[in-house]
Amino acid sequence: MKKLIVIILSCLITGIAYPQQTQKDLRKDLKEKAMKEARKEAKKMEKDGWGVAPGSLPLSKILENTWMKQVMVDDNNNVKYIYADGNAVAETKSAAEMQAIELGKLQLAGLIQTNMSSLISANVGNSQLTTQEAASVTEVIQSAKNIIAMELGYVDPSFKLFRSVGKDRVEVQVRLFYDTKQSLEIAKKAVRQELKDKLKLNEDKLEKIMGINK
Repeated sequence: MKKLIVIILSCLITGIAYPQQTQKDLRKDLKEKAMKEARKEAKKMEKDGWGVAPGSLPLSKILENTWMKQVMVDDNNNVKYIYADGNAVAETKSAAEMQAIELGKLQLAGLIQTNMSSLISANVGNSQLTTQEAASVTEVIQSAKNIIAMELGYVDPSFKLFRSVGKDRVEVQVRLFYDTKQSLEIAKKAVRQELKDKLKLNEDKLEKIMGINK
């Protein structure tokens, strides 16, 4: 998977270096390379026993779509999606799938928490907090992972792969994507409420911590 990402990024850099290449041509080039690499990876994974659910897209197409999504950017050239993987083994597909999704969601929440921590750390110094309040804010942010995970709700996997493990067990692998901007808004709302409930900060301080200037 890493190999394809390197190829796609290389194409993006080439597109920047040669502006005469249109976005349409660049996307076509990316898609062709993604298809080629996805087929190779799919063959390897199928050889290792991985398969998709009945009625799903072929594994190669799923991998191609997933890799393209990983390098999507928004209008400001920021990464459009954050993503995380989940993997679990259980006696049934449904149980393993549920566990894998929850693990992936916790990983997503951890990434969002890291983004939130960077954002709020930059604002704390301008928020006129006492030393004790600043320490408490940091503590809340560090413990916000589970709160954020709950706020995300159910996250539909970009793909679900299955394979038999041993005699009566199934392994499931999923990949979850979440819009970067939306995830940050969800986290800010959850963390803001937690700060308000635990620290009893006034609205002005809360807005400054969240990076909202009135």
